Amino acid sequence: MDEQPPGARGQSADARGPLGCYRHPGRDTGIRCTRCDRPICTECMVSASVGFQCPDCVRQGSGTGHGPAANQPRTLAGGAVAADPRLVTKILLGLNIALFILVKVKGDSLVNELLLLGRANFYFGGPPEGVAEGQWYRLVTSMFLHQEVWHIAFNMMGLWWLGGPLEAALGRARYLALYLLSGLAGSALTYWLADPTQGSLGASGAIFGLLGATAVLMRRLNYDMRPVFALLALNLVFTFNPWGGIAWQAHVGGLVAGTVIAIAMVHAPRGRRALVQYGTCALVLAVTVVIVVARTVALT
Repeated sequence: MDEQPPGARGQSADARGPLGCYRHPGRDTGIRCTRCDRPICTECMVSASVGFQCPDCVRQGSGTGHGPAANQPRTLAGGAVAADPRLVTKILLGLNIALFILVKVKGDSLVNELLLLGRANFYFGGPPEGVAEGQWYRLVTSMFLHQEVWHIAFNMMGLWWLGGPLEAALGRARYLALYLLSGLAGSALTYWLADPTQGSLGASGAIFGLLGATAVLMRRLNYDMRPVFALLALNLVFTFNPWGGIAWQAHVGGLVAGTVIAIAMVHAPRGRRALVQYGTCALVLAVTVVIVVARTVALT
C-alpha cells in the first residue's frame, strides 16, 4: 500500500501534480481524508460527520474515542463498505451473459417468452400474449435479454464502466435498487407509449439509469462534468437516431428514474437518510406500477 510521506503534507497540490488516490494511484481525485489528508477516490471515501475519511482511518477509529467496531466504514450514500465493491455488478453482468448464451441455444422461442410485449398474437389465431394478458414478468425478464452481440457488448461495457464506481459509492443494496428500478421504469414507459404489438428487450433502461446516477454523483463530488455530458449526449443521439429500431422510451424512463433515485441517495440529509432514500425508491416504484396498471386497463 503506497502511503504519502509525512513530509509531503505540507507541500502544495501544485508541487505534487494531480492528486491520485493513495490506494489506487491511477485514479485522479480532488477529495482528501479529513483525518490523514491523503487523497481518496470514490471507491475509498467513507462518509463522516465532517467530510470524508479513508478506510484506514475509519477502521482504526482515529481520534474518535471509540473502537473500530463503532466506526464501521460507510459509503457516500450510507451503505456498508464491501470487500469487493463490484460484486453486484459482476452478478448482473453474469446474469445478462448467461441469458444471452441461453438465447443462442434455445433460439426465438425463449425470446418470445421473455421479451417485453404489450399485447399481441405470435401466430394467426393464437392466444394473445403480453403484459396486458397478465404476463407482468416480461417487464423484468426483458431487462436481461439480448439477441445481438453488439447489443449485449455495448450494454455490458456500460454496466462495467458505470456500475462499478456507483456500487462503491452507494453500497450494494442501494446500487441494486437503483439498477432494478431504473430498468423497470424503462420497461414501464415502453409498455405505456410503444406499439403494444412491438417487442422490446435489452438492459438499456437500467444502463441509462446508471448514466443519470453517474452525472448526479460526479456533480455531488464536484468532478468535471464534461465527460459525462458528452457521453450522455452521444447516447441520446443514438437513442433518437432517424433509422429507428431503438426503444427510446426505455432509455428516457431509465434515465429519469436513475437520476431521481441518485439525487435522493447522495443528497439525503444524514438524520433522515434511510427515509429519504427508500421513500424515493418506493415512490418511483409506485409511479411505475400506476403506469403499468393504467396501460393494462387501456389495452384490455
